[in-house]
Amino acid sequence: MTDKTIELDEHRGMAAQRATELRRLLADVEENQKALRLRQDELETHLLAAPAANWHEAAEKARYLLNLYGVTLAAQDPRRQKLIAAVLADFKRLSDES
Repeated sequence: MTDKTIELDEHRGMAAQRATELRRLLADVEENQKALRLRQDELETHLLAAPAANWHEAAEKARYLLNLYGVTLAAQDPRRQKLIAAVLADFKRLSDES
């Protein structure tokens, strides 16, 4: 027996190494997506727990929803993108004034 470990990836062809790396990357992405979904569920539960106490909190809820909508296919229209950006800018401007 030997104490020296063998790096198995080095003994496989390039195609097999790439396939292994791709599987590892996909597993990481799936794990990250699952964690993100859990965090989004926690956030949405928190946002639903109570009504907004002020305009700033209401704007934060609306900002969250607009950002979710902004990545959908329906929101890819340039006019809608401009409208979303304008509303978010309004929220920021009005929050800074108060």
